Amino acid sequence: MRPPLVLTVAGSDSGGGAGIQADLKTMLALGTHGMSVLTAVTAQNSLGVQGAWELPVDAVRAQYRSVVDDIGVQAVKTGMLASAELVETVAELLGGTDAPAVVDPVGVSKHGDALLAASALDSVRTKLLPVATVATPNLDEVAQLTGVRVESEGDLRRAAAALLEYGPRWALIKGGHLRGEAVDLLTDGSEEHWLRAPRLDNRHTHGTGCTLASAVACGLAKGRSVPEAVTEAKEYVTGAIGAGFALGDGIGPVDHGWALGRGTA
Repeated sequence: MRPPLVLTVAGSDSGGGAGIQADLKTMLALGTHGMSVLTAVTAQNSLGVQGAWELPVDAVRAQYRSVVDDIGVQAVKTGMLASAELVETVAELLGGTDAPAVVDPVGVSKHGDALLAASALDSVRTKLLPVATVATPNLDEVAQLTGVRVESEGDLRRAAAALLEYGPRWALIKGGHLRGEAVDLLTDGSEEHWLRAPRLDNRHTHGTGCTLASAVACGLAKGRSVPEAVTEAKEYVTGAIGAGFALGDGIGPVDHGWALGRGTA
């Protein structure tokens, strides 16, 4: 039988820990067929991003139409979009696609390197978020987009409410940068789901945001509800963080294949 079809629209991480590479590994691990639209190329390793080059809008649009018009898609995940022009193009494409969209509004890398032009923030707010089924910002990204700075678990509600004003159906505010438990808040403005996991003592967490958003898209492609998809994705990424491994001289990646029973040896 054909597996569920999931499309990632994101940038390439040459080190393999995040971006398109992380997305496709997650999609394979979770039993879906992953497809890709490349938006940018980065020179990236465990120490950071040494360079980034966005692709032309025509190239992004052609990749998307090539996949969706022939193969079809049951969920789409977006990651690094780099510029306002690319954000607006992808938003237009998503708006014309009958499939749930998981928007990971990537602003900076794990190492603090900018992956989205400051001039593109307004396009994310006004064009991309309104077509999102689920938006999955971390605390830095939600502060960039809404101005709400989350200092404690109690601030997650304010951040989610501010994000929902821009139009996504659901907001998943990731509280991984807070102290204590790794707690996330999923809400559509009426119902709330608090997702908790123990904080794991592992610094090798490169690719967590990409991995989580891709895992949510996989669940939606399988027909799960948003709360079900997010809960399963949280469990998957928690396991991947626990199995994260050293790579190079900096921050290593999560282990996307942890659930396949192969380990990292």
